[in-house]
Amino acid sequence: MSAESTPGPGIPGPGTKATSRRGSRRAGRRALHVTAWTAAGILVIGGAGVGYLYFKLNGNLKTVDINQMLGSDRPTKVDDGSENILVLGSDTRSGANRKLGGGADDGSARSDTAMIVHVYKGHKKAAVVSVPRDTLIDRPSCIDARGTTHSAATGVMFNSAYSTGGAACAVKTVESMTGVRMDHYLEVDFSGFQKLIDELGGVKVTTTKAIDDRESHLDLKAGTHTLNGKQALGLVRTRHGVGDGSDLGRIQLQQAFVKALINQVEQVGVFTSPKKLYDLADTATKAVTTDSDLGSVNSLIDFANGLKSIGAKNMRMVTMPVEYDPSNPNRVIVAEAKAKQVWAALKTDRPIPASATKGTATGQAKGVVAS
Repeated sequence: MSAESTPGPGIPGPGTKATSRRGSRRAGRRALHVTAWTAAGILVIGGAGVGYLYFKLNGNLKTVDINQMLGSDRPTKVDDGSENILVLGSDTRSGANRKLGGGADDGSARSDTAMIVHVYKGHKKAAVVSVPRDTLIDRPSCIDARGTTHSAATGVMFNSAYSTGGAACAVKTVESMTGVRMDHYLEVDFSGFQKLIDELGGVKVTTTKAIDDRESHLDLKAGTHTLNGKQALGLVRTRHGVGDGSDLGRIQLQQAFVKALINQVEQVGVFTSPKKLYDLADTATKAVTTDSDLGSVNSLIDFANGLKSIGAKNMRMVTMPVEYDPSNPNRVIVAEAKAKQVWAALKTDRPIPASATKGTATGQAKGVVAS
């Protein structure tokens, strides 16, 4: 966007007000279909290119140069119009996240949520594969942002990749597990997620059974609720209040919340209030960390514009096929044969077959549906 073509704060761009408003709403709809963690963030960025605000928001973004850090030892990039994005929800034990995540303010971090988003060629549908953080995997050696090399490790939890070597190590671990090249990386932290939900006015969900988990500070009766940021964060973090108490149950709640969030954002008229739009954009850009290719507002707008046709009904959400670890029921291991079906489908841009997830561990969690 050139300086000459950038409208000033509060001033509509070219075209009528109705056209501008429709265009902004279309940009918003295009933007909200990535994942629960980044939907709200990218949505508001689409309307934020105004004067100095553009540069202010651009300066909020944090980036990681994944390509430089990983070098050429990666799966081949498939140039067929499809895209793969690793999305992490980070539990950073410092600053505002200390109160939300608990624990000491020691600056450590974990990836509490991980999703591989595959956008199919034509960008009309997507598949989302959630990776349980408790999965025991072989982590490859990797180099973190400070240039420190971390040795490979066998039989460690999946989320140790991020806590050990940050974003680049998480990407390398996913690529090593799947053989699928990650084209982009997106991360949202706890405090940013909570603020985004609050500024969107909450998200409506229906619980078919009561959920009570003191560890995630969540107490919901059966029924329909409009969750504020704190409650939404509790929902996507809870594990002891649903199913068998494993991470698998939490993933099912997260997937239900994704669809609820998408439905909610489509009904929120954020573009009717310049102040509301700016507040959302400011919060979103402060909360998001991206790979360097998406490290500007313009790049995020372009990325979002390619997702205009993907809605909740066009998005299949599954959990990476896993089995309970026979030696430790609190951990899971990859169901290799079935997982290979998932990765083969993503590599060849085909739908994930139903057989890939049939009979795998689920966590036995039910109770939340999108409203």
